[in-house]
Amino acid sequence: MIAQHLGENSEDAYRVGLLSKTDLMSDMVLEFPQVQGTMGKYYAINDGESSAIAQALEDQYRPRFAGDSLPEANIGCAVAISDKIDTLVGIFGINQPPKGDKDPFALRRAAIGVIRIIIEKQLDLDLKTLIDESIKLFGGAKGDKLSNDNTATNVFDFVMGRFRAFYQEQGIAVDVIQSVLAKKPSAPLDFDKRIKAVSYFGNLPEAETLAAANKRVGNILAKFDGQLYTDFKTELATEQAEKDLAITFHAISLKVAPLVADKDYQAALTELAQLKSPIDTFFDNVMVMSDDEAVKINRLTLLNEIRNSFFAIADISLL
Repeated sequence: MIAQHLGENSEDAYRVGLLSKTDLMSDMVLEFPQVQGTMGKYYAINDGESSAIAQALEDQYRPRFAGDSLPEANIGCAVAISDKIDTLVGIFGINQPPKGDKDPFALRRAAIGVIRIIIEKQLDLDLKTLIDESIKLFGGAKGDKLSNDNTATNVFDFVMGRFRAFYQEQGIAVDVIQSVLAKKPSAPLDFDKRIKAVSYFGNLPEAETLAAANKRVGNILAKFDGQLYTDFKTELATEQAEKDLAITFHAISLKVAPLVADKDYQAALTELAQLKSPIDTFFDNVMVMSDDEAVKINRLTLLNEIRNSFFAIADISLL
C-alpha cells in the first residue's frame, strides 16, 4: 500500500516484505544479531534478487538508533515504515504499551523512526491511514489478534507524543511544538511545515502581541455561552476601529485561505501578522462586551473568525 502510494513498484515491496525476516533464521544472524539486515542483503544478492530488493532488506531496520542513516530508496522506506507501524499496532493491540522508562519492544524508537523517515525523505504519508491499514491487516480492532478496542487512538497519540522529543533535539522551542501539537496534524510532513512556519512567525516583531491577543480572545470566548453569528455583520459595526479591523481582516483572509490550502503556512502567518496594528487599535478603543447584545455577539464573531484563521495553522496563543 505504501509503495503504491509513493508510486513505487508494489511487487518489489511485497517481495521485500516476504523476505524481510528470513535472515533471522540463519546461523550467522543467530550468532551475531547485530548483522541482521546486512546479512539479508548479501543472502539476497547471492540468491539472485535485484539490487533494489537486496538494499531494501538491509534498510528495513533503519534508523536503528538516534542519528542513524535512513533507508536509501523508497522501497526500503516503505518496508521500514510498515515494519515499525505493524510493531506499534501489534504491541498496543495486545495492551503492552511502554510503562515509565521500560520499553522492551523499543516502541519509542520505532515511532521516532517513522517520523524521521517520513519527514526527512519528504514522503506524503498520513499516520492515521497507515495505522488503520495495519489494524485491517491484523484482522481489525475487534478481530482475534488485537484485544485493545482503542488501538488506533493509542498508537496515534503515542506517535504524536514523540514529536516533542524529535523537535527539541533540533533546538525548537517547546511552546512552538505545543502550538502545533494542539492541532494534531496526522501527516508528519504537514506537521513539519507548521513547525517551521510557527518558528519563523515567533521571531517576527508582531508575534508577541498577536499571541497575547489570541489568548485574550480565547479567554473571552470561553466565558461566552451564547450562539455566534455565521458571519460578521457590517451593518452592526458602530465603532471605526471594529470597521477597520473587519475590512483589513477580510482582505487578508482572501489571501490566507489559498495559502493554507497549499500548506504555505509561513506565507499565511506573515499575512496574518499584518493584523497587529488594527487588533491593538480595536482592543484600545472598543468595548467587546457591549450592553447591546447584537453588537456584542457581532464583535465576538469577528474575533472568533480572526482566531480561527490563526488556529487553522497552530494555536499561537500558546507562544
